Amino acid sequence: MSSTINTVAVLGGTGNIGTHIVRALLVGGFTVTILTRPNSTSPRPTFDPYPVRFLEVDYSSPSSLISAFKGQDAVVSTIATAAVQEQKKVIDAAIEAGVKRFVPSEFGVHTRKEGVEKTRLGGLLEGKRAVVDYLITKEGDISWTGLSTGLFFDWALSKGLAGIDVKNGTATIVDSGNELWPASLRSHVGRTVSEILRHPDLTKNQYLATASFNVSQNQLVKFVEELTGKKLEVTHVSSKDIFQQGEEKLKKGDYSAFVEFLQVHFLADGAGNKLVEQESANEKLRLQTEDVKAALRGLLAA
Repeated sequence: MSSTINTVAVLGGTGNIGTHIVRALLVGGFTVTILTRPNSTSPRPTFDPYPVRFLEVDYSSPSSLISAFKGQDAVVSTIATAAVQEQKKVIDAAIEAGVKRFVPSEFGVHTRKEGVEKTRLGGLLEGKRAVVDYLITKEGDISWTGLSTGLFFDWALSKGLAGIDVKNGTATIVDSGNELWPASLRSHVGRTVSEILRHPDLTKNQYLATASFNVSQNQLVKFVEELTGKKLEVTHVSSKDIFQQGEEKLKKGDYSAFVEFLQVHFLADGAGNKLVEQESANEKLRLQTEDVKAALRGLLAA
């Protein structure tokens, strides 16, 4: 059986990261089907000038999933973290339908990195680790590729996760602000998924890591001030205090604590999560790193 991939089904293709993956796949020449739940209220984006098919699927029905996956060479999942365990049923259906490659909903945090499973954040992401573990047991039936990307840079900046609030002219710096962390523009994530599927033999049964660049909060402050010509009002906060805020939320059953643990994971002094060259898939997939200041300039202009 040829390993070439032409047709791709995307779960969550109307969401935060899914739309960027779909567009990159379409630009890359793939035929894309976006799977949606029957009760989904998400608007259906357009991808002009590229045609895309939308198909309603009952994720709880194996027969519905198998039918949807017939004729698909690959399945890319961008299912939300809270629902990642559903992917085991999806994987079983993909195998039954003869799908060649499954890309699980990883992205973001490198869940396979040694020690992550022992952290609070790793605990909240245990479902993702379990899905990759499951895929490893199914390698005789289907191939897979996992992908970590660091923070979604454009999204994190707009949501304040990077600590920079351009609109209000403020910056909240964690610890010293010098810690380097990996970040990817969502368009870069999309291109990476497209290149993974373009080179199925090169990426088979691997967990890969990519990033547009490594950056620190202090670098972001410097670049934003240079680009806007305005000084940011900077305050500092301890990563220990942020972690404690997350702990208090968890005690109340508030899983938005994920945000605090995410910030600590990437921004705290000594976190050690920058993407080093020898661990990056950028060269393997011929992906260029991007310029932080240029990316910021584009985002500020938008």
